Amino acid sequence: MIEFKQIIGRGTRLYEGKDYFTIYDFVKAHHHFSDPEWDGEPLAPDPPPDPKPKPIDPDNPDPDPSPDPDPKPARAKIKLADGKARTIQHMMVTSFWHPDGTPMSARQFMELLFGKLPEFFKDEDELRALWSDPATRAKLLEGLAGQGFARDQMLEMQRIINAENSDLFDVLAHVAYAVPPETRQDRASRAAALIHQKFSTKQQAFLSFVLAQYVKEGVDELAPEKLSPLLKLKYKALADAVDDLGDTSQIRSLFAGFQKYLYQIQAAATSTADPR
Repeated sequence: MIEFKQIIGRGTRLYEGKDYFTIYDFVKAHHHFSDPEWDGEPLAPDPPPDPKPKPIDPDNPDPDPSPDPDPKPARAKIKLADGKARTIQHMMVTSFWHPDGTPMSARQFMELLFGKLPEFFKDEDELRALWSDPATRAKLLEGLAGQGFARDQMLEMQRIINAENSDLFDVLAHVAYAVPPETRQDRASRAAALIHQKFSTKQQAFLSFVLAQYVKEGVDELAPEKLSPLLKLKYKALADAVDDLGDTSQIRSLFAGFQKYLYQIQAAATSTADPR
């Protein structure tokens, strides 16, 4: 127990850039951490000292405004090999790791990802085409994971580029081509307008439901294995879904086919007026 408390004590020593530490307690030693015979009763914390009054400036008698209680995270710009800058939340502590288990910074992870992405797609159009199809999207994510870019790390990068309400597609497009992230809500709203033009009323009802799930949960809701649970959520019975949408092959085709409208570029997706 003495050694365990020494470990905890060293972990709690603060220094610049350290704001947490991790304890691996395989024997549940923390259950014995509180020992009144050894430690005595816990002491109440000292009250905070009274702030010293600031001298009044005759030229500026009003007191300083109180500081922002919730300051925005510091931002940092990363310029990659294409010369374009990406903005990330500045984080000293990171959960990115090299394949050998050594930690790396968000900048290093982004630089490595940027260097590897050309092996998977040659330009933004190909990325959109791959991501628009559930089957090729799954293969792309599997290939990235095999190169050391696991899903958890991609989700962390999504947070660092301030795209938590976006899509993993936006992480890839932003890192590869500095494309600004788009929220899932904006993408779904644009797709809904196209769905209204191209599908029947009953199909629209189902696809609108899928879009709402996508906005709420993320791109995983568009995976093929999610189709059956989505149908069960939307319809009382599979027979009702078949009545509205057609047989199972038609439903699968509908579910996979509509997704391309989510990832069309905005100009192409919204320009429907007659140029005359």
